[in-house]
Amino acid sequence: MRPPAHSTGPLLWAALAVPVAAAERLGLERTPLWAQLTGLAVLAAATTLHRTWPATAFLLAAAPGIAASPSLFTLSYGCAPAVFAFLLGLRGTATGVALLSFAAVAAAGTAKIAVRQVDPAAEWLVLMGTLLFGAVFPWLIGRYWRQSRELTAAGWARAEQLEREHRIIADRARLRERARIAQDMHDSLGHELSLIALRAGALQVAPGMAEAHRTAAAELRAAASDATDRLHGMVGLLREDDEPAPLAPPGESIAALIERAADSGLPVTLHRPDTDATATSATTGITDATIRTAYRVIQEALTNAAKHAPGAPVTVEHAQNESGTTTVKVTNGRPRHRPGPAGSGTGLIGLRAGVTALGGSFEAGPHEEGYRVSASIPTGKTPTPDSATPGALFTSARRLAHRRVGVAFGAAAAAGAVLIGGAFAWYAYTKTHAVLTPTAYTALKLGTPLEETVPRLPDRTISDPPVDRAPTPPPPGTDCRYYRASGELFVSVDHFRLCFDKGASHELLEKSVIPRPGTTDQVQEQRREWAR
Repeated sequence: MRPPAHSTGPLLWAALAVPVAAAERLGLERTPLWAQLTGLAVLAAATTLHRTWPATAFLLAAAPGIAASPSLFTLSYGCAPAVFAFLLGLRGTATGVALLSFAAVAAAGTAKIAVRQVDPAAEWLVLMGTLLFGAVFPWLIGRYWRQSRELTAAGWARAEQLEREHRIIADRARLRERARIAQDMHDSLGHELSLIALRAGALQVAPGMAEAHRTAAAELRAAASDATDRLHGMVGLLREDDEPAPLAPPGESIAALIERAADSGLPVTLHRPDTDATATSATTGITDATIRTAYRVIQEALTNAAKHAPGAPVTVEHAQNESGTTTVKVTNGRPRHRPGPAGSGTGLIGLRAGVTALGGSFEAGPHEEGYRVSASIPTGKTPTPDSATPGALFTSARRLAHRRVGVAFGAAAAAGAVLIGGAFAWYAYTKTHAVLTPTAYTALKLGTPLEETVPRLPDRTISDPPVDRAPTPPPPGTDCRYYRASGELFVSVDHFRLCFDKGASHELLEKSVIPRPGTTDQVQEQRREWAR
């Protein structure tokens, strides 16, 4: 269970106060009591503001470190800027605000370095390194952690959305199945009922029929027409207005459909260059959807011709053009008997939706003395949807976020490598160019003027001399210079102190050896060797 927000502030302040007390108790850093209390008060203010004003909290946390050391590298307050920089990235503060905060700390440290009597280049490199590894890197880690949590939350939200979409798709599939059943009822049963009505009409006018039989045939025809109308009504209830006509497999070829309609008494003729639609599909690449749609168009057109133009000759043209389209034309002439009642028109509407869904064209209307239904259907596959699905877009966003964090870490690491390399190069340069060899030190004579001594001295002096290890304090009224006795790096070496008179003569008044940490016997032995 996550602790309440109001309890994290005191815990954070207590954790940051531990290094301050420990450094003073262990004697690692010596600071006045008032400075310690002020620093703790500033840290308390930072912990209070870190939720609402994270940038201000970071600046407050860095203030005690800058006050104690211009390079921001202290044992007491070194971890505080890192902690609040991490919180700065975790709170989602704008990048510009964070960079301005880092720049403000760098500017404050640079200003303090400029007014101190120390080696400014070395101090500034230490400041930049401390700011990079103690502030920028924690800030990047906080940003990465925040982005990772946001991406995880977005992933769960996306999963919930997909689950909802799957439920909607399942419901939609059930509705489409219901619409398909309705379309089958309309196309198959309606067609069969029309053929039954057509046969009953033929029996009604057949010669030699008894009057009772004629009446029964007329009633059968009327019942078939009424059943067709009721079927249209049920289809209208089952189908959706915006639902395109489903393309279920017809179960027979177009030639068999025409033959069955002709056997029922419908004067229909088929004109088609090819003789087998299946062979055409295999040789030309026509899709099953195209065959089904063509079958539906012919079936619906024959049904309408039998109902609304009884006795009229019907011509069916079915061909595949060189342009890669399948054309269907069903034309009927003038009706020879009284037509049936007007239909609802849902059949033609469904056909138009099915043909246009495949990228084709559909027309239906009067033609000469009759009626024509024509359709042009592409034989190729329908275009596939764009592959840029929401899941792919989410994955792309996640990769982009990770790439940005990686670039930021890489840039910070490169900057850190440059700073470390520059700091090492500057350290090596300053130490090796401030070496006074024991031979040159021995050759220096007291009372020698400064202008005669300078050509024998190194180019640089030590900026941080070990004055606490000097055997005696420098003579009053002198200007002392310190040099290394060896060019070894990263080890403790002996130092030489040369003190010159501040008067007009600038003579060498005192020279002494500041030994490296060691025993008294070792120091005395080194002095005897240099004296010889």
